[in-house]
Amino acid sequence: MIEYSPITDEIRSRIIRELGDECIVWNPKEVGKYAQDASELRYTPELVIRVKETHQIQRLMRLANEYRFPVTPRGGGSGLAGGCLPVRGGVVLSLENMNRILSVHTEDLVAEVQPGTLTKVLRDAAQSKGLFFPPDPAGMDQSTIGGNVATNAGGPSCLKYGTTKDYVLGLEVVLPSGRLINTGTRTRKGVVGYDLTQLFAGSEGTLGIITGLILKLIPFPKAVSGTSAVFNDLPVAMRAVTKILTSGHLPSAIEFLDARCLSLVDDLLPFKVPGENSTLLIIELDGAPEQIRHEIDVIGKICEYVGATHLLHAPDKEERERIWEMRRQVSLRIHDNSALYIPEDVAVPLGKIPALVAELPKFEAEYGLEIYAFGHAGDGNIHLNITAPSRDNMTRVEKGVQTILARVIRMGGTISGEHGIGEAKKRYLSMELSEESIRLQTEIKNVFDPNMVLNPGKIFPE
Repeated sequence: MIEYSPITDEIRSRIIRELGDECIVWNPKEVGKYAQDASELRYTPELVIRVKETHQIQRLMRLANEYRFPVTPRGGGSGLAGGCLPVRGGVVLSLENMNRILSVHTEDLVAEVQPGTLTKVLRDAAQSKGLFFPPDPAGMDQSTIGGNVATNAGGPSCLKYGTTKDYVLGLEVVLPSGRLINTGTRTRKGVVGYDLTQLFAGSEGTLGIITGLILKLIPFPKAVSGTSAVFNDLPVAMRAVTKILTSGHLPSAIEFLDARCLSLVDDLLPFKVPGENSTLLIIELDGAPEQIRHEIDVIGKICEYVGATHLLHAPDKEERERIWEMRRQVSLRIHDNSALYIPEDVAVPLGKIPALVAELPKFEAEYGLEIYAFGHAGDGNIHLNITAPSRDNMTRVEKGVQTILARVIRMGGTISGEHGIGEAKKRYLSMELSEESIRLQTEIKNVFDPNMVLNPGKIFPE
């Protein structure tokens, strides 16, 4: 493991001289907020810096290479994999104050933004001009665009619209050396040289610090409608998802909640869900009003044909918001009601979803777990919120997690659909990637960051 310098008085003085003391976070209580994200991991930084200008980041990275101290970039701190935590100490570099929307071009369908811009703020700005930025990760009012690109964040709309990287045309990036580069174009097409834009997207802040973004927008949908369907059990609900998609329909979202999740939010449900094993599908469509009115009826009939016991149409915004608020509350309530909480976000091929969910009771019984399953049924991204009544048997629980991930991989799936690897999952990386693949990726990291000063200790096992 590389030996890093602590943040000495000399280093602190140099940082203040180069960047200004107004960007330093001095209050210990405030510093403590940067020691955690939405995971249960905690690493306290030696120093927190909140910058407003790109040149401050360049100067900081030059100092990091000179003194060999680590720098960990941070957006909204809403990640679940510990990717923004200072696992090697050093400086947390917060980009939250670089939060301006520089422009929204209706003629080009392009937005230029700073990395600290909140996802919801960008969405609202685009919508005010009749445009749409589709990526919709959970906590849009907390997650930043820069962080979303760094993790290639997903969300319910991925089914129809793709992930965050599909809307990134170009980036401004400070490299670990402190040099500044621009990648990509303002155009929809561009094949000049290697695609560095897509390399940075999903690299979890290990190859460079995003300081500016050129994002693709699309016309805002003319209408949105939704329906919710109740099924007697999870495998039947998953068969309905497959039937909807193979029948030629492409909803903008298909989400599911299993019986355990429903029991946590029954006070928020617009109707009572009968049965101990019931599952709820939340289906949403957007597009031309006449088209989606007809299509939502057809999808409802498909659900009933497969086995839905109850349908609730939600054609207006207030009804849909009520359903989505219930969906958003699930993770919070699982966390609050569990002594031990491990969020996994596996993804499997669509045809394998029923088989995976049918095996969950076996894993629960063998390893003493309670698994709350919900997520993006339309693209196979299943959030397995693994809980246990106490922390007394962590070895058994972790063995259970590893066994579940191994089963997912054997099904042709992946250990992370959208949360990333970060610190939380790096010990599982070799389960999915070959030794040669990991070697090649670590060599790419070495090319960009030979002194290993940018977000060290993430993704790759050491």
